[in-house]
Amino acid sequence: MHTTDWFVLLAALAGVSWVNWYFFLANRDAASVTAAIISGDSSNAGGGAAAMQSATIVVRGGYEPATIRVRAGAPVRLVFDRQETSSCSEEIVFPDFGLRKFLPAHQQTTLIVTPPTPGTYEFTCGMSMLHGRLIAEASA
Repeated sequence: MHTTDWFVLLAALAGVSWVNWYFFLANRDAASVTAAIISGDSSNAGGGAAAMQSATIVVRGGYEPATIRVRAGAPVRLVFDRQETSSCSEEIVFPDFGLRKFLPAHQQTTLIVTPPTPGTYEFTCGMSMLHGRLIAEASA
């Protein structure tokens, strides 16, 4: 093999390694948010009637924040604000809820889900390259 062949081979390996790191190994859970209660009075926050919780997720090369903390058993309004035209982010999938929704470019799309029990509910783009988590916690 010539020097040029080695250079091309090493460059290709570096490129493949970077792509794998970017899509599968990079830590994107640094940002987290707890959903805000948007209806119901504060006396219900500890566990009376289920007040609506809400969080806004910006969709631009990923989900920001990628982790949303909510109370289990209460409805959650998730507003996906898609700020790009990439085909990868045009769909949101919640496999645990059987939901799949198209996200129009440069628009907000609202989904309402109710996590029945405490646990982690994953969501992804339609290609399963972008990932996020809805963490439902037990009411205090």
